[in-house]
Amino acid sequence: MTVEQIVEAIEKLTVAELAQLVKALEEKFGVTAAAPVAVAAVAAPTSAAPATQAAAEEKTEFSVVLKSHGANKINVIKVVREITGLGLKEAKDLVEKAGSPDAVVKSGIPKNEAEEIKKKLEEAGAEVILK
Repeated sequence: MTVEQIVEAIEKLTVAELAQLVKALEEKFGVTAAAPVAVAAVAAPTSAAPATQAAAEEKTEFSVVLKSHGANKINVIKVVREITGLGLKEAKDLVEKAGSPDAVVKSGIPKNEAEEIKKKLEEAGAEVILK
């Protein structure tokens, strides 16, 4: 494996995976990455913005949040029950919280699953946002 291949593989890692990699390398070779990281941060403050942008683009976990239950509240409750496995009262309480930060239907899920849930809820009449 060439250095270029290793760099390409590292570019594809999430922030959590990068942290695990650093920890594993520190343990394997008995070193610490604290000093070089601090020097790199001081030496290149302009590169921090693109790194932050890249981390935002690599978001892998999403939350589905109800913005509004719309006019068809009963259908939205049915879909929420189907998605979450909640009981009738719990699903109703969740749907009635629509618009508040507590109206999270499901969190920590992959983008494709979040989009499927969003589609189901919108078909039932709800307004949904992905965070």
